[in-house]
Amino acid sequence: MMANVGDRLHVHGHVVGQADHRCEIIEVRGHDGSPPYMVRFADGHESLMYPGPDAVVEPAGSD
Repeated sequence: MMANVGDRLHVHGHVVGQADHRCEIIEVRGHDGSPPYMVRFADGHESLMYPGPDAVVEPAGSD
């Protein structure tokens, strides 16, 4: 998985009825765009994430 600052991380829900999560990548801490990523959610919460196989990177401007 490779990402750049400004891309969005889309994490799919694990069970029926669980909402997907989307956040903005504000810092890439891995080498050459690899995880971990510092992300910011719409409510302003920030977190360090090591995305799993249920996550995809959406390039900036792909909305």
